[in-house]
Amino acid sequence: MEFWIKAAQLLLALSILVFLHELGHFIPARIFKTRVEKFYLFFNPWFSVVKKKIGETEWGIGWIPLGGYVKISGMVDESMDKEQLAKPAQPWEFRSKPAWQRLIIMLGGVTVNIIVGIVIYIFVVFAWGETELHTKDLENGLAVHPYMQKYGFESGDNVLKMNGEPVVRPSDINAGILIRDQYDLTVKHADGSTEVIKLNDGVEYDIFKNGAMSAFGLRYKSTEVNYTTLASDFHYSSSGSDNKIPAQSEVLAINGQDVNEIHDFKADNFTSKKTVKLKVRQGTDTLSIDLPSKKMKSFLYSAPALSAGIKKGDIVHSIDGTPITYFDEILTACYNNKGKKIQMTVMRDSSIVDITARVNKQGTLGFGMITVESEDNKHKRDITYSFGESIGRGFSMGMQTLGDYVGQLKFLFTKKGASSIGGFGAIGSLFPGTWNWQVFWLNTALISIILAFMNVLPIPALDGGHVVFLLYEMITGKEAPQKVLEVAQMIGFFILIALLLYANGNDIYRAITG
Repeated sequence: MEFWIKAAQLLLALSILVFLHELGHFIPARIFKTRVEKFYLFFNPWFSVVKKKIGETEWGIGWIPLGGYVKISGMVDESMDKEQLAKPAQPWEFRSKPAWQRLIIMLGGVTVNIIVGIVIYIFVVFAWGETELHTKDLENGLAVHPYMQKYGFESGDNVLKMNGEPVVRPSDINAGILIRDQYDLTVKHADGSTEVIKLNDGVEYDIFKNGAMSAFGLRYKSTEVNYTTLASDFHYSSSGSDNKIPAQSEVLAINGQDVNEIHDFKADNFTSKKTVKLKVRQGTDTLSIDLPSKKMKSFLYSAPALSAGIKKGDIVHSIDGTPITYFDEILTACYNNKGKKIQMTVMRDSSIVDITARVNKQGTLGFGMITVESEDNKHKRDITYSFGESIGRGFSMGMQTLGDYVGQLKFLFTKKGASSIGGFGAIGSLFPGTWNWQVFWLNTALISIILAFMNVLPIPALDGGHVVFLLYEMITGKEAPQKVLEVAQMIGFFILIALLLYANGNDIYRAITG
């Protein structure tokens, strides 16, 4: 059910944004008395779901929900209507209009998407306000990713300033380092001392490569074990050909039998079966997965938590004699002891139990914590905005979203970044498994800003490709030859198809391999 709710939200958001984007082309085209032959939501090769001609324009809905289009007379586009283009230019055609008018028509869709994103942000903050947690209110400091220790950070630190500017929200810290090139951090350590830590230019690539994107987060006091597994513990093979349990999943049942704790994963329960049927929970989604029996046994024999005798509900008191108060301290201890044995003291049913566990090479034991609220959440404050205040806040949110998205693109040129590109599956995962209008509109605003930027990229077949040729014409006073436009359009079309296949192929691969 969650899948269909997410799919419905994605389809609705894209339908709204695609329609408005194409309207951004349609309106200036009609203002400049340019004929628009077709206006379609979704693509309609061979047939249309619905169509109706009103005046000179055929309005319709296609059956492939990958976008939409307006067909403007006399324009070199994906239709490649060479017969029309071979005729003398008519006054109502795109090609007969001044370059500045054509430029406005082509930028109309991008402009509308940016405006729509900002307008949505305005109305969201006006209707629902915001909930803020200020960095200065953190009593327990921040949870710091173990990898960040090499730069001098420690769990319990609080970041007060970045590049000399006060930090307002904890979420601003990760974005500041990874996207906004803020490398000078004023840090208050748990012992009360203050230090300025200077990071090297380009450190964000090092952090990204080593999986420390969530470098700073809230601290949680819970040390109660929950068998919501970490990614490394379900990687059975390197081939990628076998179906795997997705990362951060909790196994609910094996061959129809409920699983209450990890010790219910007994190899003798399925040694006689070729296929093991699992029911797992990933976030709000419940999945059914079939695994070869040998792959399941391979997991059992390699799961550190299982072999160590750790049970769900255990409360970790100490590791190697060091008391444990916060869950991130467990993560740090494991990370710093990759491939080594650690001595754990846990509370189990009012009894103290000593456990020797071997941490895997990834620095995990294969369990997470019972979901709890951070103690610092009590300091969260609800902020309401007047309509006038909402305009300023919505505009700043839109510009920040655009800036941060552009900033993230640098990671795409890394091996890890290229493999993380996603298509409709990745976009759909932004939406929750239950309908929430506030989250829906926030995600719709985000996607609108993303669509604006993607469409303005100088790739032929995108709006940005047309803009490049128009700017060339306006600067040189010469039109690009029609043959060049046609070839560029075809090249751009194939580039887009390749990117679409690659991105959605990544989604499928991740769904299969976990």
